[in-house]
Amino acid sequence: MITSSNANTLPKTYPCPSCGTQTAWQDNKSKPFCGERCKLIDLGAWASEEYTLPSEASPFSDEL
Repeated sequence: MITSSNANTLPKTYPCPSCGTQTAWQDNKSKPFCGERCKLIDLGAWASEEYTLPSEASPFSDEL
């Protein structure tokens, strides 16, 4: 059982947005990722335009 005194000593964790591994926030140079590998995988996805936002046609697309 975690008491209030123990809860303050445990580092806060969160899931890595790339792989889902529970990761400590404190002293993590690769925040919000678990490590450099996941950080670079995400950067590569952005660079290759794998991330997109759903949208309708541009408001000016019929004017082209």
